[in-house]
Amino acid sequence: MNGTIHNRDTFLSTISTSLGRPVRKEGVVRPAWKHQPQWKVLKDATQDELVEVLKKQCAHIHTDILETSAAHLAEALKQVVDGYGGGQVITWDDPRFEEFGLREEMASDGMDVHVWDPSIGEENIAVAERSNVGITFSDQTLAESGTVVLFSGGGKGRSVSLLPATYIAIIPKSTIVPRITQAAQGIHSRVVAGEKIPSCINFISGPSNSADIEMNLVVGVHGPIKATYIVVEDK
Repeated sequence: MNGTIHNRDTFLSTISTSLGRPVRKEGVVRPAWKHQPQWKVLKDATQDELVEVLKKQCAHIHTDILETSAAHLAEALKQVVDGYGGGQVITWDDPRFEEFGLREEMASDGMDVHVWDPSIGEENIAVAERSNVGITFSDQTLAESGTVVLFSGGGKGRSVSLLPATYIAIIPKSTIVPRITQAAQGIHSRVVAGEKIPSCINFISGPSNSADIEMNLVVGVHGPIKATYIVVEDK
């Protein structure tokens, strides 16, 4: 464990006193729950079936979704960007853009693309603020809720999916899992294995929205006002 935890003993002592038992710092074992229904949701769904679940959920979260092959991904991406009015585009510095040949295609199409560059710090944020389109790949995708999971850090600034007027998530088909249960398990496994995980993990379900006021849904209140998911067959 890195860093210093202040007032930990006092905090734990207060909780233990309220529970009527002494503080336990060792020998704590995770319970083996008899009923674990979270693992049964879409348990036997195929990858194609998960895509269909994702597509249906996107209709509920005001998100456009389309499917394409790796060979036609650049064409589909240009179609969506043009549909959003073009303009400034900002992307992650992610090797998958090169793997799918998108960098070269976007340059040949004349797109004004800024690639997130950690060396220029907050200047990236200024570019994201004035960008019309932000584009990232999804690291994991939750079919049940229509959520893309983004592991930010390094060249993958979180502002890319937050500050532009519109957002596009490219979803490799293999990243689609049933629900948040699998995503949480994956993150937990990495922690247990001692791997360094991203400082920020974003769960994004379509364009920004809120239903805090009288349960009336308002879209586009604190982030992208439109979002599109592009599901692509893996290379």
